[in-house]
Amino acid sequence: MLNAVHNPGAVERTRVAVLNSHPIQYFAPLYAYLNAAADLDVTALYLSDVSIRGGRDVGFGQDVKWDLDLLAGYRSIFLGDARRREPRGFWSLVAPQVCNELRSGRYDVLWLHGHNYAANLVALMAAKTAHLPVLMRGETHLGLPCSGMKAIVRRPVMGALYGCCDRLLAIGSANAEYYRAMGVPDKKIFMLPYSVDNDRLVQSASLTDEQKVEVRKRYNVPTDRPSVLYAAKFTQRKRPFDLLEATRWLKMKMHRPFTVVMAGSGELEKKLRGFCAEHALDNIVFTDFVNQSELPGLYAASDIFVLPSENEPWGLAVNEAMCASLPVVVSREVGCVADLVRDGVNGYTPASGDVVGLACALQRLIEDEGLRRRQGRESLARVQQWGYQQCLEGLRSALAGLQFRPAGNPVLQTNGI
Repeated sequence: MLNAVHNPGAVERTRVAVLNSHPIQYFAPLYAYLNAAADLDVTALYLSDVSIRGGRDVGFGQDVKWDLDLLAGYRSIFLGDARRREPRGFWSLVAPQVCNELRSGRYDVLWLHGHNYAANLVALMAAKTAHLPVLMRGETHLGLPCSGMKAIVRRPVMGALYGCCDRLLAIGSANAEYYRAMGVPDKKIFMLPYSVDNDRLVQSASLTDEQKVEVRKRYNVPTDRPSVLYAAKFTQRKRPFDLLEATRWLKMKMHRPFTVVMAGSGELEKKLRGFCAEHALDNIVFTDFVNQSELPGLYAASDIFVLPSENEPWGLAVNEAMCASLPVVVSREVGCVADLVRDGVNGYTPASGDVVGLACALQRLIEDEGLRRRQGRESLARVQQWGYQQCLEGLRSALAGLQFRPAGNPVLQTNGI
C-alpha cells in the first residue's frame, strides 16, 4: 500500500521519515538513491548538523568536516537547535521536536537507525501514538562483546524493543542472526545491506597506471613495490598495532620490499609512530586524515587492504576497498566478513589478534601479483551485488503489506509525547 502523493495521475509514493543523529557520509547517498525511485519520498530528520559545520570526531581525535555534499538529492530537516547538539552519549540527543514532526501527517512510515540515543526512543513512541509503522536498522551482531548485567537483560529488553517495531532491517547475515536471537521472527526481518556508493567509488577508483603513480607520490608512497593500505581510525578497537607487529615479522622473514600505508588519525597515532621508530619500520607511511573525495584514489593506488579490527559491527571501509578491486585481509570477527569476504577467494580472514595469521595472509598477497589481481576481481564482482539497488529492493519488500494511516490526516500536535 503506497501513499503520500494524491494528485490525479501522479505516481503514489510512500513517504519515509528516516531519523539520524547527523548527516553521515555513508547514508546520505543512499537516501538520495532511494528518493530517486518513483515510489519513494525520503526525508531525513537530523538531530545535529555537526558533520556539515565541522566538529570534533572523538575517534579521529581531530575536527572533521566531510568534503562531500551530504544533503543533495533528498529532503532534510534539522530538528530543533541542531547547531548546538553533538552526538556524544545516549542523552546528548533528545529532540522532543521529533514528536510534532512525526504527527504532522507528512509521513507514512518511520525508519530509525538503531537505539543509541534518547531521541530514537522518543521518536518510536511518537510514531506509535501517531499510528506510523516503524522500521529499525541497527548494526549489532552476536560476535560483539556483551557481559555482566547487560548480557542478562539484553534478550528480554531488546526483544521488547524490537517487538514495538514493524520491521527490522538487517545490514547483513550476522545482524539478521542477532535479531533472531532476540526473538524477532523471520517474517519481520528484511535485508537492507550495509553498502556504500558503489558507482561513485568504482568510477573514482578507475585510475590509469600513471594516475596511480601520481597518487602515491602525493602521499610519499614508493611506486616500485606492493602497497598495503590501512584506512581507519587509530583506535584500540581497530587493532592497528597488530598490523605493525605483522609488518615487523614480515620484514625479518621476507626479502620482497613492500610498504604499509596508515591512512587516518586517532588517539594511538603518537604511540604507533613511536613503535615504528623504535623498531626501525622504515616502510610505514602515515598519511594523516584523508577526506572522502581523496579516499578512492588512495584505494586505487594500493594493492592490498587490511582491517584487523575486533568488535567491529560491519566495516564499511571493506566495501570501499572492494570497489577499488582490492583483495581484503579482514579479521573474521568483523561484521561484514560473512557476506563480503570469502577466505582464499577475495582475501583472507585471520582471527583478530592473530598477528602471525595476519602476517601470513599478507605475505601470500605481497609475493604474488597474479593472486592479488585475481582476488581483486572477485572483490569487485562481489561488492557490485551488495549495493544500493539491493537496499531499494529490501526496503520495498519491508514496506509491502504495511498498513499506513490515511494521507492528510495529522495527529493533534502537542509539545510532549
